[in-house]
Amino acid sequence: MPSIRNRVIAVCFGVGVTSSLAVLGAPSAGAAPVAPCQAPGASSSSVPGDDSSCSATSVGGSAAAAYGLGADATADAGPQSLALAIAQGGGVAASESQNLSGPAAIAVGPGAVVSAEGVRPGLSIGIAGPGATVAIDGVTRPTCSGGFGFAGDFQTLQGCLSVG
Repeated sequence: MPSIRNRVIAVCFGVGVTSSLAVLGAPSAGAAPVAPCQAPGASSSSVPGDDSSCSATSVGGSAAAAYGLGADATADAGPQSLALAIAQGGGVAASESQNLSGPAAIAVGPGAVVSAEGVRPGLSIGIAGPGATVAIDGVTRPTCSGGFGFAGDFQTLQGCLSVG
């Protein structure tokens, strides 16, 4: 029978993924400029702009993707890893990965900041709403502060939740 800790982790991860999909599928008011950057394999992509910007860089055997929707997103994938950063409506999202990790950073709204690092095997996700700050370093417990923020880190089997 799964332990309570494993159940909590599974529920938190499910809530995070569901929230992410809802945010990405929601139409934005006032067509904000979109800056998409994909970097599969050994490549680099960037789109600078006044309202939206993105940057994605990866090495062979890795992939990075960043999407700025009226915001700034940066993703950097090192050896054998995946990195995803999505920012919308004034948020700032950054994701860096290496060593078979897969961090995802999603920042939605003014003042939303997410920094997600993958340093060892495992997935992680950080989601921040307006005014929230979420940080995942892959070594210690993630931190969430400010408005709505969530983090789930399978590198450390820890997470956090901030409700404002």
